[in-house]
Amino acid sequence: MNNDSTLRITKQRQIILDELMRVTSHPTADDLYQMVRQKLPRISLGTVYRNLETLAGLGMIQKLEVAGTQKRFDGNAATHYHIRCQRCGRVDDLDLRLNTDLEKAAAEKTRFTILRHRLEFTGLCPECQKLNAQAEEA
Repeated sequence: MNNDSTLRITKQRQIILDELMRVTSHPTADDLYQMVRQKLPRISLGTVYRNLETLAGLGMIQKLEVAGTQKRFDGNAATHYHIRCQRCGRVDDLDLRLNTDLEKAAAEKTRFTILRHRLEFTGLCPECQKLNAQAEEA
């Protein structure tokens, strides 16, 4: 088994990473599988899942997990905030300054060493807002 410093970037892994970096839609593994199959028709869904988990474990990408929803993946590994539509599940980046005061406050309340934090907002995306408005008018 490879350790973190000797992980080979296989052709499959590189294509998966390239496809993820190409989009900002925070795709699910199934979405990425469909994208990657355009370049690697014989790749399996299991291979895509395993490689995404490996890349997330190495900190090269982010895995976004919320109970009751499919995992989504983000090619931007830097700590940043997200907003998720509670109706359709769409996930977007949220351009807010990272709140390091939150980490300091958490550190004062625990004996854990705080490494970083993740913060996700929920709401309704513009498309779902339109659908709600149309439903109310009907």
